[in-house]
Amino acid sequence: MYGVRLVIAQCSVDYVGRLKAHLPLATRLLLVKADGSVLVHSDGGSYKPLNWMSPPATLRVTTPEDVDLELGVTEQWTVQSAKTDDRLIINIHEQLHESSHDLGVDPGLIKDGVEADLQRLLADQIETLGEGFSLIRREYFTAIGPVDILARDSAGATVAIELKRRGDIDGVEQLTRYLELLNRDPLLAPVRGIFAAQQIKPQAKVLANDRGIDCITLDYDAMRGVDDSESRLF
Repeated sequence: MYGVRLVIAQCSVDYVGRLKAHLPLATRLLLVKADGSVLVHSDGGSYKPLNWMSPPATLRVTTPEDVDLELGVTEQWTVQSAKTDDRLIINIHEQLHESSHDLGVDPGLIKDGVEADLQRLLADQIETLGEGFSLIRREYFTAIGPVDILARDSAGATVAIELKRRGDIDGVEQLTRYLELLNRDPLLAPVRGIFAAQQIKPQAKVLANDRGIDCITLDYDAMRGVDDSESRLF
């Protein structure tokens, strides 16, 4: 049993399901995690995989059919989602490296003092997000990490809130991944997102708007009761 498996291989990749996507033959890093997720990376594009299958999923390795063998395929991986008909099909032509590592139990991300305080304060003052909002819980666990705050709006819809001290594109990407996973849960869906921070970069606002995510700028001092906004001259 492995924790995380790293495979570098010449491969092509097809995603079949609600979407269809094809990655032609190239050398790529295949990351197989113990939670069932499989991610396909190239040597570029920062941290984001070219394609992936989120957990829960199962990986089946088979011998290719004759037609694929003639094309040079030596091994075929089929990653099947447990909740949908989506499949990730990876055709291995040549395996260049493989290693497995037990990473142990991860302690999780330790937020800096301001982010931790923002989470606590916003949970206590959830109406800051709008009239009728109610808290479900802080640090709502998912298979890819905890959502900072899960709440309900005045219409009873589920809202996932990602908090940052300084909001940038990475934070929007993180919330996007949470929303994709949460919206697969019929008890929570539909789930919309709110990206909240003391400062939000313009690029992050554009990306959030494109993905239907609301942006809210938080006044940390006012939330702590340090800044009395009503007594300001301007």
